[in-house]
Amino acid sequence: MTRTDSGIGEIYNVVVGTAGHIDHGKSSLVKHLTGIDPDRLPEERDRGLTIDLGFAPMKLTSGETIGIIDVPGHERFIKNMVAGASGIDLVILVVAADDSVMPQTREHLDIMTLLGVSRGLIAVNKIDLVEGDLVELVKEEIAETVRGTFLEDAPMIPVSAQTGEGIEDLREAVESHIRGLPPRDEGGVFRMPIQRVFSARGHGTVITGVPTSGHVEPGDRLEVLPLSKSGRVRGLQAYKVTVDRARAGHSTAINLTDIDYRAVHRGMVAATPGYFRATTMVEVRLRALEGIRAPLYSQMPVRFHSGTSEEVGKLYLLDCKSLAAGDEALAQVRLASPVVVAPGDHYVIRQESPMITLGGGEILDRSRWRLKTGKDHVIDALSRKEAALGSPEEFIASVVVEDPFQKISIEEICHRAALGKDEVKDHLDRLVERGVIRVGVGGEFFSSEGLERGGERVLDALDQAFRADPYRVHVPTLELRERVRLDASFLDALLGHLEGEGAVEVLRGGRVTLKERKVSLPPDEQALLDRLEKHYRSQLFSPDRLESLGDSLGADASALQRLQSLLIDQGILERITPDVILHSQSIGEAVSLLEDLFSREGAFTAAEAKDVLQTTRKFAIPLLEHLDRLGKTRRVGDRREIIRENTAGS
Repeated sequence: MTRTDSGIGEIYNVVVGTAGHIDHGKSSLVKHLTGIDPDRLPEERDRGLTIDLGFAPMKLTSGETIGIIDVPGHERFIKNMVAGASGIDLVILVVAADDSVMPQTREHLDIMTLLGVSRGLIAVNKIDLVEGDLVELVKEEIAETVRGTFLEDAPMIPVSAQTGEGIEDLREAVESHIRGLPPRDEGGVFRMPIQRVFSARGHGTVITGVPTSGHVEPGDRLEVLPLSKSGRVRGLQAYKVTVDRARAGHSTAINLTDIDYRAVHRGMVAATPGYFRATTMVEVRLRALEGIRAPLYSQMPVRFHSGTSEEVGKLYLLDCKSLAAGDEALAQVRLASPVVVAPGDHYVIRQESPMITLGGGEILDRSRWRLKTGKDHVIDALSRKEAALGSPEEFIASVVVEDPFQKISIEEICHRAALGKDEVKDHLDRLVERGVIRVGVGGEFFSSEGLERGGERVLDALDQAFRADPYRVHVPTLELRERVRLDASFLDALLGHLEGEGAVEVLRGGRVTLKERKVSLPPDEQALLDRLEKHYRSQLFSPDRLESLGDSLGADASALQRLQSLLIDQGILERITPDVILHSQSIGEAVSLLEDLFSREGAFTAAEAKDVLQTTRKFAIPLLEHLDRLGKTRRVGDRREIIRENTAGS
């Protein structure tokens, strides 16, 4: 890419596009406005029709430059027309006076409407071929055709690309309309649907297109999706002039290193790495065109067009079973190959065969799973996303509350919203201030609704567990998860939140209890509990079996079993093995006695430990193995030694 001295001037980032039936003179008018023939392919020049997209700069009277996209009119090349229309801010609908309104006139108008184009004007071309009265009749037919569309009040300018008549009027009308358009915002993350790719001698891979958001400079790295390969920007051109910065609305050529041009094709996207993801499932608002002959239905094969991509897939209606002409619905499109889209992008669906335009609308989000028809929570989630279009803050809120029982990281929010981290942080701060979302102890984000509802589930589950068994002091986390039916990672974060608020206490060993949970026993049971605890304390290393304690304590084994479980829950007793339960004081006392033994005799055997503890092998062996696990003792052959703090690492 070499710098030129063509004097292109400052680029006003607004894109003008043509639309209309084949051979109505679109390319000829563009040549009059720009001085450049947009038919760049030899085949186009030979056949006299536009096959692919043509780009040409038009200089305004102010010296600024805008871009014009000339799109093909032949029905076989509608997919290229859709690709071009996706980047258009202002359309010139061209209608030949000797043909009047034709099939592609109507289809192009429909496509422009579906793709969100809202500004335009009408050029009535070839007026040199008909009488003046016929021109007026054609204008009346055009007016009837555009009634109820965004072109209803658009000016009609009679022109002749052959004689030049009316061309200046057309130029003035275009410039006047452009001045009424705000330039595209260059904020956000850079993204450019790729129109064309080729290899330039001495430069390598070159990709072209019109960026939809953000800006790019030489030296930046870009990721090509869904190829998932990145390269460095070696150079930039806007309208064939070398520039230091390209932004949304510029017809741009990017020279990329590290990527083989043969691996890239139209339909892919070049973007700032880490923000966009390819998907095969897209959530949409769909409007069926007025002229379709049969209703749209679920699992209907379609061709999906967005940006420069065209993929086959199936349509799934979510809030209805079929969609009649002119009606709207929420839907999911499941594609055979991945595409890269963002909320607010426009799309068109066409029938597979014969290829006619069926409808289109706006993309609401990428889907993470297949959605089912008629589910209220699905419809509510998509409705929230639709209401949030145009408001990044509200879209982020809809993402966080989409599944109230999930936590989500700021990185995931950046991916979903296709926004930079600093911008997302600002929106999140405001949402926290509004009380819509909350920040977890680990820095993740939750919906306030999810935390409240999840917290109610947890507290209710604990209350039910304690009501069912008044002797319980805590509930294992695994059991609690089964009771509340919440994802493990969300539950862990939720428990951290509840503990921070003083509602629960998370104990060692994966146990949860209500804050300051107390078991209130009748006086006779409390007295029995005290006697049981006293027995274990008096017999630290050799307590009696519960069955043999019944007579001495005046209770049956089942009552003692309940109280024993309560003492374990309270941490007064400790279960060493399934069959060995000792008083918690036994651990410290055993370590003290064994330390004295180790100081006197050195490493000791299990038999020597048994004698010092004055117990039997039934208790001594499990206790020694427990001390090994705790890191208090260490086995060396058939002996053990005490692990002191200053020797723990030896």
